[in-house]
Amino acid sequence: MEIEKRAEQFRENFERIRSEIGKVIVGHEDVIEGVLTALLSGGHVLLEGVPGLGKTMLVRALSASLDLQFTRIQFTPDLMPADIIGTNLIEEDEEGHKSFKFQPGPLFTQILLADEINRATPKTQSALLEAMQERRVTVAGTTYPLREPYFVLATQNPIEMEGTYPLPEAQLDRFFFKLLTLYPSLGELEEIMERTTRGEEPEARPVAGAETLHEMHRLVREIVVAGHVREYAMRLVLATHPGGAYASESTNKFVRYGSSPRGGQALLLAGKVRALLEGRFNVSFQDIQAAARPALRHRLILNFEGEAENISPDSIIDEMVRNTPLQAEGRAAREKTG
Repeated sequence: MEIEKRAEQFRENFERIRSEIGKVIVGHEDVIEGVLTALLSGGHVLLEGVPGLGKTMLVRALSASLDLQFTRIQFTPDLMPADIIGTNLIEEDEEGHKSFKFQPGPLFTQILLADEINRATPKTQSALLEAMQERRVTVAGTTYPLREPYFVLATQNPIEMEGTYPLPEAQLDRFFFKLLTLYPSLGELEEIMERTTRGEEPEARPVAGAETLHEMHRLVREIVVAGHVREYAMRLVLATHPGGAYASESTNKFVRYGSSPRGGQALLLAGKVRALLEGRFNVSFQDIQAAARPALRHRLILNFEGEAENISPDSIIDEMVRNTPLQAEGRAAREKTG
């Protein structure tokens, strides 16, 4: 069948890209897969971790493995919105006539690395909102489209570090996944030292372009989600809402606001990518569960008690997954009592 050939090509392209990134990055297999999942789903990624864990290098390796335009913006407290979006400049022709001409900023690219995004002020952070959601930028009443595919990969240090600004909830919700970069193991650390202290360092080369990514993206959208699996994903989203019929004990105790519908979109699309990678053409419950942490962790806004007790959103999500039944038995009764 035609779709079987396309699915096989999808897996080959995915592994080819992942292999190129693996030439540069040691470990972080889950992070690499999450980044590629978001890219092929049409979403953006927020990478969080302390400095020095390879977040920026991972993005550079991704851009090197794809034949796409790449730009890096180093976010700092004095960075202004016009510095990333662009501005209108006065231009004078040979006859002395003056006119405004838009000078695009570094945001006009295909892969954008927003490095240490939470070191910029909320005003500048919010300048990315329209670009991330609408794939366009409006300046002085004129709208400028962005090239497709358009992928924003932002890195941030833990919020409690000095000189950082928490991202606005509205911007956090624009990110498809939030991925955590953790410290390497002993074996991975030894491999990192071996690679970075010798004469030559490995480099990734382009193995896929825009057309390949467009085809992979189209195939993801064609994968089927059965009604009962889709409903399960939506019940997981509703389980993040305190006081709701599906809320877990931890949700009611520690969460102030739960996930928006974008969380459900992320669960389903990530489930489709995972199904394709495993050679299936339908999404399973396990596919949804595997995407729960990266898709929902940044969409849980903790209340004062949750922050005071340093509750991890991942622990709340794990409890939700354990307590949410696969089949919606007793649904009407739960909604009535809720």
